[in-house]
Amino acid sequence: MRLWVIAYDIADNSRRRQLAKCLAKQMERVQESVFEGWFTQTELNGLIAEATKILNLEEDSLRAYPLAVRTEQRYSTYGQQQATPRQTDYWIIG
Repeated sequence: MRLWVIAYDIADNSRRRQLAKCLAKQMERVQESVFEGWFTQTELNGLIAEATKILNLEEDSLRAYPLAVRTEQRYSTYGQQQATPRQTDYWIIG
């Protein structure tokens, strides 16, 4: 599981609201168009697939950045906002 940052630039207000709602279901909003959350690669791929259905790929952009951290002690947060907590429980569905 890795901490991911997703940032976007969406040209249309309606698509921007839809994408924000989509990402907010599974991620923490840290800036107006920046979200972060802990995902396995499979979970991230599912979220990206859902998000790209909303985008107009001719006008919009969405970027996903993996952060090279394994523990919260390997990064620093400055300011009042709390860091996104790492999930400690897992579901295995077979």
